[in-house]
Amino acid sequence: MTGITPRQLQWWDERGVVKPERQGHRRLYTMNQLTEVAVICQLRRKGFSLQSVRKVVRFLEREFGKRLAEVADGSSEVHLLTDGTHLYLETSARQIVDILKNSTQPILGICLSDAVRQVRAGVSAAKLSTSVTSPDYRRRAKKAS
Repeated sequence: MTGITPRQLQWWDERGVVKPERQGHRRLYTMNQLTEVAVICQLRRKGFSLQSVRKVVRFLEREFGKRLAEVADGSSEVHLLTDGTHLYLETSARQIVDILKNSTQPILGICLSDAVRQVRAGVSAAKLSTSVTSPDYRRRAKKAS
């Protein structure tokens, strides 16, 4: 769903980017952690270095006491903008326009709220396709009995 390899997830876990729960050797990701992984993947695809992503995560935790998925989960649109040096987290279209007008460098932006909605929709669709009434589940249940 996120396009990330198991090895990347392991590496991010080892470096504390996203820390899942553990059950033996298995990593168990909550919905918020899965959302964070997907948003981080989207940031990486748009050119953010992992170091920049870590700065974003630390900034959110320090300033808001929240993780990436929690900040973008609210009712308003949350946009992350950067010029490569500064990070901006904005909810107002006017603030975004002001940043764009006053910038001396190109600005890269991403709507975190859209990314969260896309991941949640993907997870919901995946849950529906593996629900108790799905034919695949019934086949597996018959084989087990």
